[in-house]
Amino acid sequence: MDRANRVEVSLRENPPGLWPFVPAGFPDIHATSELLAEIGRLPIRGIEIGIPYSDPIADGPIIQQAFAESLAAGVKLDAVFDCVSRVRASVDVPLLAMVSVSIVYRLGVETFLNRAQAAGLDGLIVPDLSLEEAPKISKTAQDAGLCLPMLVAPSTPPSRVERIAKAASGFLYYVAVQGTTGERAALPADLEKRIAVVRAATGLPTLVGFGIGTAAAVRTVCSYADGAIVGSAIVRRLLDGQRAKKSSREIIATVGQFVSELTGG
Repeated sequence: MDRANRVEVSLRENPPGLWPFVPAGFPDIHATSELLAEIGRLPIRGIEIGIPYSDPIADGPIIQQAFAESLAAGVKLDAVFDCVSRVRASVDVPLLAMVSVSIVYRLGVETFLNRAQAAGLDGLIVPDLSLEEAPKISKTAQDAGLCLPMLVAPSTPPSRVERIAKAASGFLYYVAVQGTTGERAALPADLEKRIAVVRAATGLPTLVGFGIGTAAAVRTVCSYADGAIVGSAIVRRLLDGQRAKKSSREIIATVGQFVSELTGG
């Protein structure tokens, strides 16, 4: 591909910052387009777009609920790709899809990656992709101009971290806490030390997710990692707005203000 990958450019040229997560199709796919455009204007580093899936991988109850409602409303993969295509021209930050490997395999690896690239995505995060399957998909992704960040957990042995880093591209996604996604009262006391070990061993940028839900936590993580990923705290505000029967415009404004606060704005 001719252009440089936006994920790699963002990480190389910007200081550490926020990477928000948005569930595609909730409260509806048009609202997703508007929300991506809204937060894409903020000083964030990139956006993860969750593709709805019926079987939770590492998603906590908040994201599970959003995905369940998206699927119940009939949101399909085609609609997600169309959504990304609509906003790509007006959103300069990197866009990555968070997607189950079963969805990728169902469509076919090469077909999925080519469609993702054509829609304007810059990479995929596939939480349930096994290390053994990763190299082939990673190579195909890179051929399509996409990056394939991979997850590392606190329990991942150092030798496996190195193998994961060799298969990954773009960055490593460090899971800050054991368990599923969701807001936590505090970050692990040894998180900074663990991130330093991972970065030194792999040389890849490292973003931290799971359990981050406040501007203070984002600032702390960005002081020693290459970025902070916030998902459940954002999705909870989408759910709260829908349950309060607010309009899409009101919900988007509320979430946009929260994301701005997370960036320090």
